[in-house]
This record gives sequence, C-alpha cells and structure tokens, in this order.
Amino acid sequence: MASPIKFAHVVLKTRNYDEMVAWWSDFLEATPRHSNPFITFLSYDDEHHRLAIAKMPHLADRVDNTVGIEHFAFTYATLDDLLGQYERMGARGVRPYWTINHGMTLSAYYRDPDGNQVETQVDTLSLAEAETFMASPAFAANPIGIDVDFEAIVARRRSGASVESLVDYSTAGK
Repeated sequence: MASPIKFAHVVLKTRNYDEMVAWWSDFLEATPRHSNPFITFLSYDDEHHRLAIAKMPHLADRVDNTVGIEHFAFTYATLDDLLGQYERMGARGVRPYWTINHGMTLSAYYRDPDGNQVETQVDTLSLAEAETFMASPAFAANPIGIDVDFEAIVARRRSGASVESLVDYSTAGK
C-alpha cells in the first residue's frame, strides 16, 4: 500500500461565511480559485485549493470541550517570512494567542473568526535533527515547548541577531 504524497486541503464549515472568507484570504494572502454564495476555494500556491470555506447557516455554536481538530499549521520558508506574517497580521489587529519554540519549529498560534486554531511556523531543524531532538530526553521532558515573546524576537532580529540565535531551543524564553 502506498502512503499519500501530500496533504492537500482543509474545508471549514461556518455560519460567518463572508467574515471567514475575508479573514482567511487575508491571513494566507490567498486567492479565491472559485467562489459562490455557498463555498469558496482558496489557494496561495500551485495547489488548486488549500482551504475551502463552506457556508452552513444552520450550525450550532462551537463547544470547546468536544473532540475534533485542535489546530492545523502552515510552514513559512524562513524566520523572516514568519516574523513578517506576525507583523502584517498585528498591523491588522490580529495577534497570536500563543507564541512558542517547540524545538523543531518556532510557532505562533492564531484563532480565526470562528475560533478555529491555526499555527504559523518555521522549521528550526532539518528533518534528521528534528527526529534526533524528538527522541531526546529534553523533548521527552517537555514535548510542547517553551513560550517565547515574538515582539522580543522581532526586535532582536531588527538589531541584527542571527536566525540561529533566535530559534535556539536551549536559550528560548530567556
């Protein structure tokens, strides 16, 4: 049996259709590939759609204490790209509720207008390094990570700090 070759897309259902389409279009800097009063297909790359938003006005309010997806994540190519996204969204009044160094990624978590949680991240280790880190006692002791201050990271980056120093897990949060 073959494994899938990639993860293709996510579909969100919402009562707040126009607000969600606008938020996600802006958040991902995505282009609608098709849109009608029921569904919008968005993409920011060469995939025909990465995210679809479906209008379902009959839905009940979200209940936080139920099973389901915790969050999904989007990876940026560089730390500067991730910090640029953080600053761009901050200028629009959209702030992450959590910023963290997971060891293998540096991440910022947001909530969309419906409360869906989305992570933006940059890889801080190669795949081989991440596998070694995830098998280490340090990861076993703290598999979630260390809270960090993105404002401080942005300031340090602007003052010339290296990417390596900003994503270093051993000094994260200090």
